[in-house]
Amino acid sequence: MRANDDYIFIPKGFAHTKASRLEEFLSVKSVRVSLAYTRLLGPLMVANNHGIIVAGIVDDDELGTLRSTGLKVARLNSRLTAVGNLIAVNDRAAIVSTLLDGCIDLIKDTLSVKVAQMSIASYHQVGAVLSCTNKGAVVHPDASDEEIERVSSILEVDVEPATVNGGVPFVSSGIVANSKAVVVGSLTTGPEMVMLSRAFKA
Repeated sequence: MRANDDYIFIPKGFAHTKASRLEEFLSVKSVRVSLAYTRLLGPLMVANNHGIIVAGIVDDDELGTLRSTGLKVARLNSRLTAVGNLIAVNDRAAIVSTLLDGCIDLIKDTLSVKVAQMSIASYHQVGAVLSCTNKGAVVHPDASDEEIERVSSILEVDVEPATVNGGVPFVSSGIVANSKAVVVGSLTTGPEMVMLSRAFKA
């Protein structure tokens, strides 16, 4: 799944009762869509309140479903398809993998943000190790103090190291968040939830 402050994008076939609970909790409308004929929405897209970027393998009908939201939508012209693992974004800025050269202008224009390229904790997959909203962010626990400070400066939010689902450091794998609320994986422990609530100010 992937969410912004107005919509949650969920895979086709997702249970209606669960979708309704997510809509209510995050205060959003749900949009059912496949990407490249798969249910892997999180890895294949990134979104903020201005726009959506998807992998180049997403087809025209799927793009049409996303454009029905009124958001600006663009395909990333790259051989790399895991867009959600390579970009972390809020409404102010995007932190982009150093692997994504040649795509910076598209990212700036579609998401209406400033862009900075970096790695985090020696990972190029910055979208996998960083989850952010307009209120806060969490990052891989091995991120250095300098990296945390830089991420905080770029995104203009407080950033805290954290894990999800009982110690998983790839925080985006277990978090769906917007500026209103945060949903985490069922294996997330009490202490992790306290840390995540504090970080996202949820």
